[in-house]
Amino acid sequence: MKLFLRPAVLAGALVAASVALAQGAAPAKVADTSKGKALVDAKGMTLYTFDRDTAGKSACNGQCAQNWPPLMAAGGAAASGDWSVVTRDDGSKQWAYKGKPLYLWVKDTKPGEVTGDGVNNVWHIAAP
Repeated sequence: MKLFLRPAVLAGALVAASVALAQGAAPAKVADTSKGKALVDAKGMTLYTFDRDTAGKSACNGQCAQNWPPLMAAGGAAASGDWSVVTRDDGSKQWAYKGKPLYLWVKDTKPGEVTGDGVNNVWHIAAP
């Protein structure tokens, strides 16, 4: 019986550790840009906030979300510290920092670019 239990226990522990790592890791990091420090995704792409969002709610959907892709969160993602998860209009999950949903900008093509800062006076670099 112990031989059958050990693999199950080991598998359960591995799954639990994987979930803990996925939930405990911050979804973004801080990097230096030409406009100062900014939050960036895992690929080093600058993240932005949108003035029309309200705390915990994204106002960028449809065509807006095609130009400003949300920083998506996995279904099991959990809030931690300054990080939270908001539910988008389509039911998908998006990361937020200090209550502000985070986005990428399609015209930024290389890590560290900040071409979205100031677009229409409503998009801003997400500052740490």
